[in-house]
Amino acid sequence: MRELLKLTVCAAALALGAGAAQAETRVGVSMTSFDNPFLTILLNGIRAEGAKHSDLELVVEDAQLDVAKQLNQVQNMVANGVDAIVVNPVDGAATPAMTALAVEAGIPLVYVNHPPAEHAAMPAGTSFVGSNEIDSGTMQTKAVCEMLGGKGKVLVLMGPLENEASIIRTKDIEDVIATEPCTGMEIIDKQVGNWNRTQGADLTTNWLTSGVEFDAIISNNDEMAIGAIQALKGAGVDMGKVVVAGIDATPDGLAVMEAGELDVTVFQNATKQGEVALATALSMAAGEKAEGNIWIPFEPVTAANMQDYK
Repeated sequence: MRELLKLTVCAAALALGAGAAQAETRVGVSMTSFDNPFLTILLNGIRAEGAKHSDLELVVEDAQLDVAKQLNQVQNMVANGVDAIVVNPVDGAATPAMTALAVEAGIPLVYVNHPPAEHAAMPAGTSFVGSNEIDSGTMQTKAVCEMLGGKGKVLVLMGPLENEASIIRTKDIEDVIATEPCTGMEIIDKQVGNWNRTQGADLTTNWLTSGVEFDAIISNNDEMAIGAIQALKGAGVDMGKVVVAGIDATPDGLAVMEAGELDVTVFQNATKQGEVALATALSMAAGEKAEGNIWIPFEPVTAANMQDYK
């Protein structure tokens, strides 16, 4: 088990092949999971930003999708006196306890990607770096609507019900379908796939087995969309007759799009989110103030502009 992963960035030491010098700044980072492809990109962005600072030590931990474990990690970071903390929350509803710990200790705290419960009014000394989810599902569903000519039966693959991104992305789908010229579209079922490729495939297989007729599958992320595509292909479905949409524009998602199987995705700049999150944490540790919410824009991706995102 990967309970703790430490990354010490020290340019001089690396160049000499010697041990790292004592870091002047330590930042604790707690990630939801090391096993999620999108979050791997996010973490790489944090590391890339960290590599710019020779006196920085990043202490990176895997919460393994466990709310209690993540809270314990933040407690330990506070107890160990880190200079700043970056958290990719497992559950946005569980963030107030972590925020209270950091604020009471006077340690800057930056949430990244998954909005904390308090993101609408972040306390002083905290910030959230992410992308506005209202844009993501809206862009995705408008593109599907255009491809379907405003008519068709839709299946929806959702992320975890407690995840704010999943909640908003699903509501975006519903809001677009309730608005002209997309009112000819109908959601015939929604199922939770927990951002997971295998679960996306299993749910799609269940739909196919039950004989559900549909024109599109709109997924809250690329991983579930890829799983849906695998199930569709395995069942011999003509991919030219069904629209599949995801969100995140991950490398795997773009590869499937290049193969002509994923029709729509929405680029969420995970690398930039990671870079900005750490940069914000470092600036706050240096005594500078930060905005409560720092938005990294979403961008729609189809086969027409896919090459710009590879």
